[in-house]
Amino acid sequence: MDQDKSALAEADLVRMSLKGDLASFEELVARYREKIYARAYSMMRNEEEALDLSQDAWVKGWQRLKQFQGDSSFITWMTRIVINLCLDQLRKQKRQRAESIEAMEEDGGIERRMPVVHPNPTAGLERAELRERIDRALAQLSHEHRTVLVLHEFEEMEYKEIAKRMKCSIGTVMSRLFYARRRMASLLAGLRRESSE
Repeated sequence: MDQDKSALAEADLVRMSLKGDLASFEELVARYREKIYARAYSMMRNEEEALDLSQDAWVKGWQRLKQFQGDSSFITWMTRIVINLCLDQLRKQKRQRAESIEAMEEDGGIERRMPVVHPNPTAGLERAELRERIDRALAQLSHEHRTVLVLHEFEEMEYKEIAKRMKCSIGTVMSRLFYARRRMASLLAGLRRESSE
């Protein structure tokens, strides 16, 4: 008698998953897959990377399920896992970028390798247009500023927790957030002018 898992409460699914019931865990994945992917995408700004990292997060979630204490909701716990994976990946990319910039400077400058950006002239609905504007503005922030902004504004994390995650001081978090908000405001104003011309 295989009962329909979709009607079960999150706590029941977690309890059954802890006993090794993979179907219960698969139901949790089905419920929260979009949210975990969205969080990864908001940090990575790249669909493929976000997909890979959100899948890695689910694998880690299954492997570490015994560590889930139930102090927070399961989705909050999973969101922390995906955020940590994204932060690790961003740190790795930053190191690689620094190495490749040094190599590029040796063989003829960075400008030639910069991607050519073609803004979409026919953005549809206002909401989609606004989201696109926000995405474009976010993409122009450094990964540190973007991460602080995402963790504080979307995840509603406190400065102390962000500082711990990003391995920096609370003061650094505050100044990064201040800068990121100011930069976003000026970028959005600039993008608004562009689209109204």
